[in-house]
Amino acid sequence: MSVTFMVFSIVFWLCAAAIMVLSFYSTSFSIFVIPFFLGVLFLLYISVWKYWRWIRGFDKLQRAIIRKNIWSWRFLPAIWEAFREGLLHWRITKKNLLLGYMHRSLAFGWFLLIVVGAVQAKLAYPHGHPFWMAIFYNYFEPESNPLAFPKAGFYADLMDGLLIYVLSGLFLAMFKKVWSRPLGMKRTTRHTIMDRVTKMALWAIFPLRLLSETATSGIYGNGGFLVRGLGNVIYDIGMADPTFEYSCWMLYSIALGTFFCLMPFSRYMHIFTEVFLIYFRQLGVKDSDKKTGYTMFELSACSRCGICIDGCPMNRELGIVNMQGVYMLQSVRNLELQRNAEPIAENCLMCDRCVADCPVGINLSIVRRQVRIKNKAEIDKKGSYSYLNNVQPFNSIGRIIYFGGCMSHLTPGITTAMEKIFNAVGQKYWYMDKEESICCGRPLLQQGFESQAFDLRRKNTEMIVGSKATMLVTSCPICYQSFKKEYKLSIPVMHHTEYIEMLIKSGKLKLRKDDRRVTYHDPCELGRGCGIYNQPRNVLSATTTLLRTKDEREHSLCCGFNLGNPLLDLEQQTKIRDAARDNLMAPHPDTIATACPMCKKAFQHADTVPVKDIAEIVAANIIS
Repeated sequence: MSVTFMVFSIVFWLCAAAIMVLSFYSTSFSIFVIPFFLGVLFLLYISVWKYWRWIRGFDKLQRAIIRKNIWSWRFLPAIWEAFREGLLHWRITKKNLLLGYMHRSLAFGWFLLIVVGAVQAKLAYPHGHPFWMAIFYNYFEPESNPLAFPKAGFYADLMDGLLIYVLSGLFLAMFKKVWSRPLGMKRTTRHTIMDRVTKMALWAIFPLRLLSETATSGIYGNGGFLVRGLGNVIYDIGMADPTFEYSCWMLYSIALGTFFCLMPFSRYMHIFTEVFLIYFRQLGVKDSDKKTGYTMFELSACSRCGICIDGCPMNRELGIVNMQGVYMLQSVRNLELQRNAEPIAENCLMCDRCVADCPVGINLSIVRRQVRIKNKAEIDKKGSYSYLNNVQPFNSIGRIIYFGGCMSHLTPGITTAMEKIFNAVGQKYWYMDKEESICCGRPLLQQGFESQAFDLRRKNTEMIVGSKATMLVTSCPICYQSFKKEYKLSIPVMHHTEYIEMLIKSGKLKLRKDDRRVTYHDPCELGRGCGIYNQPRNVLSATTTLLRTKDEREHSLCCGFNLGNPLLDLEQQTKIRDAARDNLMAPHPDTIATACPMCKKAFQHADTVPVKDIAEIVAANIIS
């Protein structure tokens, strides 16, 4: 790898030196262009090297998916999403209009400055020009600027308007550092020194551009409406001096060059990386439990915007503000694994709230799991799961499998209700874990015990395949997500809310509607984890009066008693639980409904109205 890097470096910089030598003989060249020129070359060099290395680090499955889909129609939605999120920042805009405007004006505004500047330079020099002409156009085309080509004045005014657009976003970014609440953020991210220096270089670019163009306009009277107006002021106060003008352009070029040189080593690498991540994701590439080149794209696609901080229950209820997804990605990317990343990765509920809030769509939970798995010692010696060999599959040809899950055994009302529903519709079933319970393996995987989780998945898969059943139904969202995403089953997997909705729609299950007013709690693993939001609500609407709550669906609050965080004590878990309870109790319901045995158990220990699983509500309302 080091030899390849050396060869790559020599070839690249020889080409760069050749271009630089030729540039000195161009009529459209000045010494102040050099910082910008070198910055662009350095950014190109580092970016190509990093991306090439990361792509080589994709695993076999990820590479196979890319080869299969690279020439497919999938590139079209990838282009649209890259434009929508990389430039327009639509997800951020949906969170807060002002915050979205800030990001969009800086990203899309700068993009338009480059594009319109390139068109402007092309029209003025139809027979060719160096690439930096679009950046320093007003300097190299000073006297004939208004008359360089038809509608040159229009383009000059348009460039000034775009510069105002970008500067307005820059003003909001500065304002956000002082007071972020008007932009919809209670907390902003703490950045590294490198990020701060790079940000200062970025913030200096646009004011220096305005100052440079103003200095030139003060001498030649060129530019658009804004630049000409400020140029007149420069002229009136006697600062229309070539030395001052040249100094301004040099500072502008240095700011650009500095930003481009630091960009690959800062959070601003997300500007380009996000586009690649979106493209690979649209092709169907997914992250795995092992760190790959795709993981590196995810780490660098994070802009450190800090949106994931406010919604995190660890921040909202416990005031813990140093372990959110943005800081975990920052630590892993900065190679601080042993010192910082592992403690951050462990102290998390794995509720996926940060995943739902992330405007880039980074799967933060999988990255956390990768860190947890790394160097995790086995909790049992090899062969300790030999007892599983004594658990044999049941001949379930023509039947469905019902898997209650470990937590359902601690809330037996749920499994009893499901058996009543099966019997009511005449459905033959095999209660797979009724006598000898076998964990699905996901809790172990979340804690980083990969090999033990694999053993459990292997044994469960053998039993499911051997049973020859036609479907698997489970009442536990943790088990549901595991069977759905981590197992490779050939039969349909359904959560019991999906299954019950299917029975109602088919007419097999007849229910009466009672007069209870119910609020519904979206379990983290079922809602944000698997996107199951409508099915539970449809079932509840068929049997009760469903009330809305402030925080629901993807913004649902974690119950605090999930299996994701081994570090929280009972008092901390209770604080998180109570916030979710208060949200559910706000509409004054008669009953709290949920679809997770863990959540049900958590809320039952709170001071609330009765707490029921959806299956229990349905079983009580069956028309016999």
